[in-house]
Amino acid sequence: MKTRDYIMPLADLAARQPALLAGFDDVAIGHDTDTRRPTGCTVFLFRQGVCASADVRGGAPGTRETALLEPVNTVSSIHGLVLSGGSAYGLDAASGVMRWLAEQRIGFQLGQRVIPIVPAAVLYDLEVGDADAYPDAQSGYRACRNALRLANAQDGSVGAGAGATAGKLFGMDRAMRSGIGMMACHIPGTDVVVIAVVAANPVGDIYAEQSPEVLAGARADERGRYLHTAHSMIEAAESGMPHLFASNTTIGAILTNAPLDKAQLQKVAQMGHDGLARTINPIHTPLDGDTLFAVSTARSRTSLSVGLLGTVAAEVVAAATVRAALQADSLPGLPCHRDWRIAGSSPA
Repeated sequence: MKTRDYIMPLADLAARQPALLAGFDDVAIGHDTDTRRPTGCTVFLFRQGVCASADVRGGAPGTRETALLEPVNTVSSIHGLVLSGGSAYGLDAASGVMRWLAEQRIGFQLGQRVIPIVPAAVLYDLEVGDADAYPDAQSGYRACRNALRLANAQDGSVGAGAGATAGKLFGMDRAMRSGIGMMACHIPGTDVVVIAVVAANPVGDIYAEQSPEVLAGARADERGRYLHTAHSMIEAAESGMPHLFASNTTIGAILTNAPLDKAQLQKVAQMGHDGLARTINPIHTPLDGDTLFAVSTARSRTSLSVGLLGTVAAEVVAAATVRAALQADSLPGLPCHRDWRIAGSSPA
């Protein structure tokens, strides 16, 4: 049986083996979606605080509190995590999450004060709709109020994925709608689960895993056909055609119940980026801010090698990226995969 046979949508894992998600009982996820543009944010809430780290591969990141996640730095746990649209404006959503957590008395206790630690990363979606609408502190606060157990979380064109698109090399009139995807893997013979949540907003195309099939990317004139961004970039270099890069970024989080420290989590996040490279081409460009967080609830007593967990993380991140494309809905001028593909063709 192949590794990907153990990978499934988070809701399916919860329905088949609900006991496996007991290691995430203190974790909740919430979306806030602003339908005016659309845009939004996705928040993770950790009532007990969790160990976390991150790896940033894109050349133009929009992040908050990622420096403290470095293994050499002091802070050992976080209480919230934010993925947001809105470019740099969207970082304000973390302030709303801090306020909600402080009201719940969740955070580091310093005398009479509570200080929640809430890292964040944003993606650029201001080209979709009204650029004056973006996630702010109130959006982050609403997402906390909307938070549900992981098993009940929705994906698709919601939250941080509400304004996500793919295939923007030739401008937005050739792009397609993307979203946020969630997938999970139970490692056989253990109680360890690895979950990936990915908001896919690349300049490049999103591909089916280990396949030349584009799921969402730069559209050709004919329905169901694509321009193949990476190939077009190479041809453009030869012909002198200008590169019409838009601002982009794919962001996400990897969660596991395996006990890991910050250094180990950073390695898992690094390896998780391989999942993006398998399904997005090109990826990690100078104008992307690609960032992955890795979080351990440490609720399992099973110790597995970091190499194994990183390998699984890459597989689950790839699957979540694909799901982000497949679960997306269309907007006017921005078709999704199921509406653009040729009738009768099979999805990935």
